Amino acid sequence: MLPTLMPVTDVKRHATDIIGRLQEDRVPVLITERGREAAVLLDVGTYRGMLNRMDLLEAIAKGEQAFRDGKVVSHRALAAELKGKWG
Repeated sequence: MLPTLMPVTDVKRHATDIIGRLQEDRVPVLITERGREAAVLLDVGTYRGMLNRMDLLEAIAKGEQAFRDGKVVSHRALAAELKGKWG
């Protein structure tokens, strides 16, 4: 999905309309200032989804690094540890 390009002056003049459109179509708005990319405006749902995906990707990266560092436990050892803690 390509963002809608919009000069910052248009955003200032039509903020309420732009937010309404964002909530309906969820298409990001790429705000430009003096012809250059300056910011991106997203609806809250899209923003939260991006944060959740980043959290997941960071957790995967940490797990991959732990594996490379040899910080691993066998399934059998983990099952025994969990059984000891949680019965």
